[in-house]
Amino acid sequence: MEKLQLENLTNEQIAFQLILHSGNARSKVIQSLREYRGGKSEEAEQLLKEAEADLSVAHHIHFQLVQKEANREKTEFSLLLMHAEDHLMSTLSMKELVKELIELLKERNL
Repeated sequence: MEKLQLENLTNEQIAFQLILHSGNARSKVIQSLREYRGGKSEEAEQLLKEAEADLSVAHHIHFQLVQKEANREKTEFSLLLMHAEDHLMSTLSMKELVKELIELLKERNL
């Protein structure tokens, strides 16, 4: 996926980009577990890879925000940005849990 540059985006657009990419990843992570449960392990693995790509974009956006602040450029705080950050962090946690759950199921031949 293409890296998104933030220079020409409003704060709201940045937050919505975070929500978009982490939301897409979250959907793919959940669907991967459903596919695995349905006996489609290859599809599950592919969905996890796609989720990783979406999360990579979201992570890059987040990193740019952190870099901006490290360079003493203030980011305007908003409830929308806080929601976007929460969305990203919960998706990252969910991805790790689903990956571990799938590995556990594999070990038990389920």
